[in-house]
Amino acid sequence: MIIPWLATQPTLQSAQQLLGMKLSLANCGGLIVETEAYLGVRDQAAHAFGNRHTKRNNSLFLEAGTVYVYQMRQYCLLNIVTQAADIPECILIRALEPIAGLSDMAQRRHRTGAGLTNGPGKLCQALAIDRQLDGTVLNDGQLKLTPTTCRPQNIAVSPRIGIPNKEPWTSAPLRFYVSGNPFVSGLPRRDQDRKMKGRQA
Repeated sequence: MIIPWLATQPTLQSAQQLLGMKLSLANCGGLIVETEAYLGVRDQAAHAFGNRHTKRNNSLFLEAGTVYVYQMRQYCLLNIVTQAADIPECILIRALEPIAGLSDMAQRRHRTGAGLTNGPGKLCQALAIDRQLDGTVLNDGQLKLTPTTCRPQNIAVSPRIGIPNKEPWTSAPLRFYVSGNPFVSGLPRRDQDRKMKGRQA
């Protein structure tokens, strides 16, 4: 097992534990500042709801630490499988605070600042994450997840974004983010901690 703690704790706990960790591909990387949990066969917003198992979502049914990448319109979205094989729960990586390879990321995104990686499709474009990574295993290939000392001061919780008409799952508190970090998607400027970025001193 590449990341043993993923399969030995609830997905909700892992979704919070990922905050502050570094995600990197080649020379580009950033700190994870926003995640969403998807709870498998019982979760109406999950790709595996009702035990739906297809060629496209097969990676969800593999072991914890497997990378699940799917495409939505022009963007790819990155998920990390969190449970043992055949328990298709995962975490969507929604936003990163970029810390390495900023010039390459800016060239891919044609912009700088918070808009560089403050959304799941944006961060995949910035890091050049695509469907070729689907089914690979974290830290066993190009995509790396490493712990850091950049722990959140406070973790905020909210419903997931873009999940309409699926109650009780629409309003379920399954989104986690570093409170105050300016790279969190949709965070109003008045709520941003631009000095500490929501991290512990």
